[in-house]
Amino acid sequence: MAILILKAAKRDILGKKTRFLRRQGITPAHLFGHGIESLALQCDTAELKRVILQGGTTRLIDVNIEAEKQPRSVFIREIQKDELSGQLLHVDLYQIKKTEKMTANIPIVLLGESPAAKAKGYIVEQLLTQLGVECLPEKLPPRIEVDLSPLKEAGQAIYVKDIALDPEIAVTTDPNQLVVKVSLIAVEKEEVKVVEAQPVVAEAEEKVEAKAPTEEKPEE
Repeated sequence: MAILILKAAKRDILGKKTRFLRRQGITPAHLFGHGIESLALQCDTAELKRVILQGGTTRLIDVNIEAEKQPRSVFIREIQKDELSGQLLHVDLYQIKKTEKMTANIPIVLLGESPAAKAKGYIVEQLLTQLGVECLPEKLPPRIEVDLSPLKEAGQAIYVKDIALDPEIAVTTDPNQLVVKVSLIAVEKEEVKVVEAQPVVAEAEEKVEAKAPTEEKPEE
């Protein structure tokens, strides 16, 4: 898979003044990493959005910084957006060394259709959405695909240990953890409370007895 390329320039505008950059179609960014000096950068917003859309946080990116001869290999570490407008506010870039292994959580994507799920009353449940892995940066997959077609009967499941990956990619998630399974849809039965009716006649007799006059004893 081709490495994504992003152009950037060093940034002198800091703090609250960065809002003026955003109005010009420029997004502030911050580059950091183990054993390197952090840099304040700025990127064209449209180009940055394209890279984010294609790679998210799991694709290796070559950042070409203006006035630097060699690109820097980075991953997007954090994306900040305005909660109301969705405007891109800031991006953190983490520089890596291609010769050092790294750990990451890779999104799990379900493909195909389970034959068992076609039957009425059954559903496919995804219990794990990310898989922890460790490998060299260039071996890091952008996503992990899980085929649902082997799930032909109710109760069948796919575990972490069932996922086939490149031998150079080590899985850090528990191999016995469930990824997806076919389950029976639970149908809740409405409980009907039966109340025994009290006999009206008996209630009426009790009232009559209560109202009956007491006989006075004659004086001696």
